[in-house]
Amino acid sequence: MAVDFTATYKVLVIGDVNVGKTCLVHRFCDERYYDTYISTVGIDFKQKIVNLDGVPIKLQIWDTAGEERFRTLTTAYYRGAQGIVLVYDVTNLDSFNHLSYWLRNIEENASPEVVKVLAGNKCEVTSQQRAVDKERGLKLAENFDMPFFEVSCRGDVMVQDTFLTLARLIRDLRQRRASLFEERERQNEAVKLEADEKSDGSSLCSSC
Repeated sequence: MAVDFTATYKVLVIGDVNVGKTCLVHRFCDERYYDTYISTVGIDFKQKIVNLDGVPIKLQIWDTAGEERFRTLTTAYYRGAQGIVLVYDVTNLDSFNHLSYWLRNIEENASPEVVKVLAGNKCEVTSQQRAVDKERGLKLAENFDMPFFEVSCRGDVMVQDTFLTLARLIRDLRQRRASLFEERERQNEAVKLEADEKSDGSSLCSSC
């Protein structure tokens, strides 16, 4: 049976190749973990309807290729994106260091109001296998004012939380923008009424 939803949010998942973007999307959308994946060619697309505090919302999730040869192609998909999950691999220092590239790419191609969440994948590994500790991810997220989660696709750790947090932030931003629009409309209407009243008063006075 089809489920009615109140809004659709476009979400991009970006980051270096092999950090687990496709795994993250499949774990969230299909609630399954696959041991083997073929690298995304260009861009892939999945969608899921989530219950966001009692309200059904459709998430359109665009899984982008991390390989450099596809990056020109995928920048076109930034247009219209309301949320971005920025992913790195806690066992791969280069993938963390390259976040500066992805953040610059977001700034150049996405809306200034796009909502971002940082996700450090493969948090199930041992401390010996780690190349990036949690504090570094947290500090970077704080510097760019975005929520931070360490996630595990294999262990299904904080995957749902990552996407639902992003969805709530998008919803809250949309509500604030709608409230500001309504307030401006009320102010414009008040100014118009005041101008009309002054105009009517001048007309009556001139006829005295």
